[in-house]
Amino acid sequence: MNKPLKIVKIGNSSGVVLPKEVLAKLRVEAGDELHLSDTPDGVHLTAHDPEFAAKMELAEKIMREDRDILRELAK
Repeated sequence: MNKPLKIVKIGNSSGVVLPKEVLAKLRVEAGDELHLSDTPDGVHLTAHDPEFAAKMELAEKIMREDRDILRELAK
């Protein structure tokens, strides 16, 4: 999808209106948060927080590696 978006005035700020097809593809609706990150090619817009995802991946790795210790602590 290569569709130009117009920047519009929203109060004292500016914004863009995302077409419903984009919202559906991101699986978001009004009130949800989006995350914008810099990439070598420009910016990336996503519905999930990449920093949180990286932290969760690390937590899952630790839980797999230390499964026996965590099981004992849970008793």
